[in-house]
Amino acid sequence: MPFDTELTRRLGIAVPVVQGGMMHVGYAEMAAAVSNAGGLGIITALIFPTPEGLREEIRKCRKLTSKPFGVNITLLPAVVPPDYQAYAQAIIDEGIKIVETAGNSPGPVISKLKKAGIIVLHKCTTVRHAQSAIKLGVDFLSIDGFECAGHVGESDITNFILLSKARQTLKVPFIASGGFADGQGLAAALCLGACGVNMGTRFMCTVEAPIHQNIKEQIVRAQETDTTLVLRRWRNTTRLYKNKVTEQALKVEKESKTGEFSEIAPFVSGKRGKEVFINGDPEYGVWTAGQVIGLINDIPTCKDLVSRIEREAEDTLKEKMALVKPAPRL
Repeated sequence: MPFDTELTRRLGIAVPVVQGGMMHVGYAEMAAAVSNAGGLGIITALIFPTPEGLREEIRKCRKLTSKPFGVNITLLPAVVPPDYQAYAQAIIDEGIKIVETAGNSPGPVISKLKKAGIIVLHKCTTVRHAQSAIKLGVDFLSIDGFECAGHVGESDITNFILLSKARQTLKVPFIASGGFADGQGLAAALCLGACGVNMGTRFMCTVEAPIHQNIKEQIVRAQETDTTLVLRRWRNTTRLYKNKVTEQALKVEKESKTGEFSEIAPFVSGKRGKEVFINGDPEYGVWTAGQVIGLINDIPTCKDLVSRIEREAEDTLKEKMALVKPAPRL
Protein backbone atom coordinates (compact mmCIF):
# COMPACT_ATOMS: atom_id res chain seq x y z
CA MET A 1 0.00 0.00 0.00
CA PRO A 2 1.60 3.33 -1.06
CA PHE A 3 2.48 5.81 1.66
CA ASP A 4 0.68 9.15 1.66
CA THR A 5 2.71 11.80 3.48
CA GLU A 6 3.40 15.46 2.85
CA LEU A 7 6.72 14.40 1.34
CA THR A 8 5.28 11.88 -1.14
CA ARG A 9 2.47 14.24 -2.15
CA ARG A 10 4.60 17.33 -2.71
CA LEU A 11 7.54 15.58 -4.35
CA GLY A 12 5.56 13.10 -6.42
CA ILE A 13 7.37 10.03 -5.07
CA ALA A 14 5.97 6.67 -3.96
CA VAL A 15 8.04 5.95 -0.84
CA PRO A 16 9.00 8.69 1.68
CA VAL A 17 12.73 8.02 1.39
CA VAL A 18 15.30 10.59 0.21
CA GLN A 19 18.84 9.76 -0.86
CA GLY A 20 20.79 12.64 0.63
CA GLY A 21 23.53 14.47 -1.26
CA MET A 22 26.89 12.70 -0.88
CA MET A 23 30.30 13.79 -2.12
CA HIS A 24 31.87 11.30 -4.54
CA VAL A 25 28.64 9.27 -4.58
CA GLY A 26 25.75 11.44 -5.78
CA TYR A 27 26.14 10.97 -9.54
CA ALA A 28 23.33 10.55 -12.07
CA GLU A 29 23.38 6.73 -11.90
CA MET A 30 22.91 6.76 -8.13
CA ALA A 31 20.13 9.37 -8.18
CA ALA A 32 18.29 7.66 -11.03
CA ALA A 33 18.43 4.25 -9.32
CA VAL A 34 16.83 5.65 -6.16
CA SER A 35 14.19 7.60 -8.08
CA ASN A 36 13.33 4.59 -10.24
CA ALA A 37 12.91 2.60 -7.00
CA GLY A 38 10.24 5.04 -5.78
CA GLY A 39 12.31 7.33 -3.56
CA LEU A 40 13.93 10.67 -4.30
CA GLY A 41 17.41 10.45 -5.80
CA ILE A 42 19.74 13.44 -5.47
CA ILE A 43 22.73 14.58 -7.53
CA THR A 44 25.47 16.31 -5.52
CA ALA A 45 26.30 19.58 -7.28
CA LEU A 46 29.79 20.14 -5.91
CA ILE A 47 31.09 16.80 -7.18
CA PHE A 48 31.43 18.69 -10.45
CA PRO A 49 34.18 21.33 -10.78
CA THR A 50 31.98 23.63 -12.86
CA PRO A 51 28.26 24.45 -13.17
CA GLU A 52 28.46 23.21 -16.77
CA GLY A 53 29.52 19.79 -15.49
CA LEU A 54 26.45 19.76 -13.26
CA ARG A 55 24.23 20.66 -16.22
CA GLU A 56 25.56 17.67 -18.15
CA GLU A 57 24.94 15.36 -15.18
CA ILE A 58 21.35 16.57 -14.81
CA ARG A 59 20.75 15.86 -18.49
CA LYS A 60 22.32 12.43 -18.09
CA CYS A 61 20.03 11.67 -15.15
CA ARG A 62 16.97 12.62 -17.19
CA LYS A 63 17.92 9.95 -19.70
CA LEU A 64 18.07 7.37 -16.90
CA THR A 65 14.78 8.17 -15.13
CA SER A 66 11.44 9.78 -15.82
CA LYS A 67 10.77 10.06 -12.07
CA PRO A 68 11.43 13.14 -9.88
CA PHE A 69 15.00 13.70 -8.70
CA GLY A 70 16.76 16.60 -7.03
CA VAL A 71 20.12 18.30 -6.62
CA ASN A 72 22.09 19.03 -3.43
CA ILE A 73 24.03 22.24 -2.81
CA THR A 74 26.09 22.30 0.41
CA LEU A 75 27.67 25.60 1.46
CA LEU A 76 30.77 25.00 3.58
CA PRO A 77 33.81 27.10 4.55
CA ALA A 78 36.50 27.04 1.85
CA VAL A 79 39.65 28.99 1.02
CA VAL A 80 38.23 29.52 -2.48
CA PRO A 81 34.46 29.04 -2.24
CA PRO A 82 32.61 27.64 -5.28
CA ASP A 83 30.38 29.98 -7.25
CA TYR A 84 27.21 28.83 -5.52
CA GLN A 85 25.04 31.30 -7.43
CA ALA A 86 26.26 29.89 -10.73
CA TYR A 87 25.47 26.34 -9.62
CA ALA A 88 22.01 27.49 -8.51
CA GLN A 89 21.46 29.11 -11.89
CA ALA A 90 22.43 25.91 -13.67
CA ILE A 91 19.88 24.03 -11.56
CA ILE A 92 17.19 26.57 -12.43
CA ASP A 93 18.07 26.57 -16.13
CA GLU A 94 17.86 22.78 -16.28
CA GLY A 95 14.35 22.78 -14.82
CA ILE A 96 15.09 20.99 -11.54
CA LYS A 97 12.08 21.21 -9.21
CA ILE A 98 13.61 19.93 -5.94
CA VAL A 99 16.82 21.05 -4.23
CA GLU A 100 18.42 19.92 -0.97
CA THR A 101 20.48 22.66 0.68
CA ALA A 102 22.83 22.47 3.65
CA GLY A 103 25.62 24.39 5.32
CA ASN A 104 26.40 27.96 6.28
CA SER A 105 24.61 31.16 5.22
CA PRO A 106 22.36 29.56 2.58
CA GLY A 107 20.01 32.58 2.41
CA PRO A 108 21.04 34.00 -1.00
CA VAL A 109 20.97 30.59 -2.66
CA ILE A 110 17.63 29.61 -1.12
CA SER A 111 16.14 32.96 -2.14
CA LYS A 112 17.24 32.43 -5.73
CA LEU A 113 15.82 28.92 -5.82
CA LYS A 114 12.49 29.93 -4.26
CA LYS A 115 12.05 32.75 -6.77
CA ALA A 116 12.29 30.09 -9.46
CA GLY A 117 9.52 28.06 -7.80
CA ILE A 118 11.79 25.25 -6.61
CA ILE A 119 10.89 23.08 -3.60
CA VAL A 120 13.73 23.42 -1.06
CA LEU A 121 14.65 20.84 1.59
CA HIS A 122 17.16 22.30 4.04
CA LYS A 123 19.30 20.14 6.33
CA CYS A 124 19.70 21.28 9.97
CA THR A 125 21.36 19.80 13.04
CA THR A 126 19.43 21.91 15.57
CA VAL A 127 15.88 23.20 15.91
CA ARG A 128 17.29 26.74 16.22
CA HIS A 129 18.85 26.45 12.78
CA ALA A 130 15.62 24.96 11.47
CA GLN A 131 13.67 27.99 12.69
CA SER A 132 16.10 30.27 10.88
CA ALA A 133 15.64 28.24 7.69
CA ILE A 134 11.86 28.56 7.97
CA LYS A 135 12.29 32.35 7.82
CA LEU A 136 14.12 31.86 4.52
CA GLY A 137 11.04 30.16 3.09
CA VAL A 138 12.14 26.53 2.86
CA ASP A 139 9.45 23.96 2.11
CA PHE A 140 10.84 21.03 4.11
CA LEU A 141 13.44 20.65 6.83
CA SER A 142 15.78 17.67 7.01
CA ILE A 143 16.51 17.23 10.71
CA ASP A 144 19.96 15.67 11.15
CA GLY A 145 20.66 13.83 14.36
CA PHE A 146 24.12 13.42 15.91
CA GLU A 147 24.18 9.86 14.50
CA CYS A 148 24.53 11.12 10.94
CA ALA A 149 27.54 10.91 8.65
CA GLY A 150 29.57 13.97 7.75
CA HIS A 151 28.88 17.31 9.41
CA VAL A 152 27.02 16.61 12.66
CA GLY A 153 26.97 20.13 14.11
CA GLU A 154 28.21 21.01 17.57
CA SER A 155 25.18 20.22 19.74
CA ASP A 156 25.44 16.41 20.00
CA ILE A 157 21.66 15.93 19.98
CA THR A 158 20.46 12.50 18.87
CA ASN A 159 17.40 12.00 16.70
CA PHE A 160 15.12 10.63 19.40
CA ILE A 161 15.16 14.04 21.10
CA LEU A 162 15.69 16.19 18.02
CA LEU A 163 12.73 14.79 16.10
CA SER A 164 10.36 15.11 19.06
CA LYS A 165 11.50 18.69 19.60
CA ALA A 166 10.91 19.38 15.90
CA ARG A 167 7.41 17.91 16.16
CA GLN A 168 6.64 20.13 19.13
CA THR A 169 7.98 23.38 17.74
CA LEU A 170 8.23 23.50 13.93
CA LYS A 171 5.42 24.62 11.63
CA VAL A 172 7.08 23.29 8.47
CA PRO A 173 7.09 19.58 7.54
CA PHE A 174 10.34 17.76 8.23
CA ILE A 175 12.12 14.57 7.36
CA ALA A 176 14.44 12.60 9.62
CA SER A 177 18.11 12.14 8.77
CA GLY A 178 20.83 10.18 10.53
CA GLY A 179 20.53 6.58 11.70
CA PHE A 180 18.05 5.22 9.15
CA ALA A 181 18.53 2.01 7.18
CA ASP A 182 15.30 0.01 7.30
CA GLY A 183 11.52 0.12 7.43
CA GLN A 184 11.40 -0.02 11.20
CA GLY A 185 13.38 3.22 11.24
CA LEU A 186 10.99 4.81 8.74
CA ALA A 187 8.00 3.74 10.85
CA ALA A 188 9.62 5.21 13.96
CA ALA A 189 10.37 8.49 12.19
CA LEU A 190 6.76 8.79 11.03
CA CYS A 191 5.55 8.17 14.59
CA LEU A 192 7.87 10.90 15.85
CA GLY A 193 6.34 13.42 13.45
CA ALA A 194 8.54 13.21 10.37
CA CYS A 195 7.03 12.80 6.91
CA GLY A 196 9.90 10.69 5.61
CA VAL A 197 13.56 9.84 6.05
CA ASN A 198 16.86 10.81 4.47
CA MET A 199 19.50 8.08 4.03
CA GLY A 200 23.12 8.40 2.95
CA THR A 201 25.30 5.61 4.32
CA ARG A 202 22.61 2.98 3.59
CA PHE A 203 22.53 4.00 -0.09
CA MET A 204 26.33 3.84 -0.27
CA CYS A 205 25.97 0.11 0.32
CA THR A 206 23.83 -0.71 -2.74
CA VAL A 207 24.65 -2.34 -6.06
CA GLU A 208 24.30 0.97 -7.94
CA ALA A 209 26.44 3.11 -5.60
CA PRO A 210 29.49 4.25 -7.63
CA ILE A 211 32.08 3.13 -5.08
CA HIS A 212 34.45 0.17 -4.92
CA GLN A 213 32.99 -3.18 -3.90
CA ASN A 214 35.60 -3.47 -1.11
CA ILE A 215 34.15 -0.38 0.60
CA LYS A 216 30.63 -1.76 0.41
CA GLU A 217 31.81 -5.02 1.97
CA GLN A 218 33.64 -3.05 4.66
CA ILE A 219 30.38 -1.28 5.53
CA VAL A 220 28.63 -4.65 5.87
CA ARG A 221 31.35 -5.88 8.23
CA ALA A 222 31.42 -2.68 10.29
CA GLN A 223 29.81 -2.10 13.68
CA GLU A 224 28.03 0.98 15.00
CA THR A 225 31.20 1.79 16.97
CA ASP A 226 33.33 2.07 13.81
CA THR A 227 32.97 5.82 13.27
CA THR A 228 34.74 8.71 14.92
CA LEU A 229 34.48 12.50 15.18
CA VAL A 230 37.20 14.83 13.91
CA LEU A 231 37.62 18.62 13.56
CA ARG A 232 35.75 19.41 16.79
CA ARG A 233 38.59 21.74 17.74
CA TRP A 234 37.72 23.89 14.73
CA ARG A 235 33.94 23.68 15.33
CA ASN A 236 33.52 21.76 12.10
CA THR A 237 32.82 18.39 13.72
CA THR A 238 32.61 15.60 11.15
CA ARG A 239 31.71 11.93 11.56
CA LEU A 240 34.00 9.64 9.57
CA TYR A 241 34.73 5.95 9.26
CA LYS A 242 37.31 5.01 11.90
CA ASN A 243 40.60 4.04 10.25
CA LYS A 244 44.34 4.73 10.50
CA VAL A 245 44.04 8.16 8.88
CA THR A 246 41.32 9.38 11.22
CA GLU A 247 43.41 8.16 14.17
CA GLN A 248 46.35 10.19 12.85
CA ALA A 249 44.09 13.20 12.38
CA LEU A 250 42.78 12.92 15.93
CA LYS A 251 46.32 12.73 17.29
CA VAL A 252 47.19 15.98 15.53
CA GLU A 253 43.95 17.59 16.70
CA LYS A 254 44.63 16.71 20.34
CA GLU A 255 48.35 17.43 20.41
CA SER A 256 48.74 20.49 18.17
CA LYS A 257 50.27 23.39 20.08
CA THR A 258 49.27 26.01 17.50
CA GLY A 259 45.78 24.88 16.55
CA GLU A 260 46.59 25.70 12.94
CA PHE A 261 44.26 23.88 10.56
CA SER A 262 47.16 23.42 8.15
CA GLU A 263 48.56 20.76 10.51
CA ILE A 264 45.55 18.49 10.13
CA ALA A 265 44.60 19.38 6.54
CA PRO A 266 46.69 16.62 4.86
CA PHE A 267 44.88 13.98 6.92
CA VAL A 268 41.35 15.13 6.09
CA SER A 269 41.95 15.65 2.38
CA GLY A 270 38.86 15.21 0.27
CA LYS A 271 41.09 14.09 -2.58
CA ARG A 272 42.34 11.10 -0.58
CA GLY A 273 38.77 10.37 0.51
CA LYS A 274 37.62 10.25 -3.10
CA GLU A 275 40.44 7.85 -3.90
CA VAL A 276 39.15 5.43 -1.23
CA PHE A 277 35.99 4.90 -3.28
CA ILE A 278 38.05 4.30 -6.43
CA ASN A 279 40.88 2.06 -5.18
CA GLY A 280 38.84 0.20 -2.55
CA ASP A 281 41.32 0.65 0.31
CA PRO A 282 39.30 1.74 3.38
CA GLU A 283 42.51 2.83 5.14
CA TYR A 284 43.81 5.12 2.37
CA GLY A 285 41.98 8.31 3.40
CA VAL A 286 39.02 9.68 5.35
CA TRP A 287 35.48 8.86 4.26
CA THR A 288 32.13 9.66 5.79
CA ALA A 289 29.87 7.08 7.39
CA GLY A 290 27.13 7.32 9.99
CA GLN A 291 26.61 5.18 13.07
CA VAL A 292 23.94 3.40 11.05
CA ILE A 293 26.88 1.53 9.52
CA GLY A 294 26.27 -1.06 12.24
CA LEU A 295 22.74 -1.79 10.95
CA ILE A 296 23.73 -2.54 7.35
CA ASN A 297 24.07 -6.25 6.58
CA ASP A 298 23.78 -6.58 2.80
CA ILE A 299 24.35 -4.93 -0.59
CA PRO A 300 20.94 -4.88 -2.35
CA THR A 301 19.86 -3.02 -5.45
CA CYS A 302 18.16 0.30 -4.75
CA LYS A 303 14.89 -1.19 -5.98
CA ASP A 304 15.11 -4.10 -3.55
CA LEU A 305 16.16 -1.83 -0.68
CA VAL A 306 13.40 0.74 -1.12
CA SER A 307 10.76 -1.97 -1.64
CA ARG A 308 11.93 -3.75 1.51
CA ILE A 309 11.86 -0.53 3.54
CA GLU A 310 8.33 0.20 2.32
CA ARG A 311 7.14 -3.30 3.22
CA GLU A 312 8.87 -3.33 6.63
CA ALA A 313 7.47 0.08 7.54
CA GLU A 314 3.92 -0.91 6.60
CA ASP A 315 4.17 -4.20 8.51
CA THR A 316 5.65 -2.48 11.56
CA LEU A 317 2.96 0.18 11.72
CA LYS A 318 0.19 -2.41 11.36
CA GLU A 319 1.77 -4.63 14.02
CA LYS A 320 2.06 -1.78 16.51
CA MET A 321 -1.48 -0.58 15.83
CA ALA A 322 -2.66 -4.08 16.77
CA LEU A 323 -1.35 -3.40 20.28
CA VAL A 324 -4.18 -0.93 20.78
CA LYS A 325 -7.17 -2.95 21.99
CA PRO A 326 -10.73 -1.74 22.65
CA ALA A 327 -11.37 -1.17 26.32
CA PRO A 328 -13.58 -3.92 27.84
CA ARG A 329 -17.15 -2.93 28.54
CA LEU A 330 -17.98 -2.68 32.22
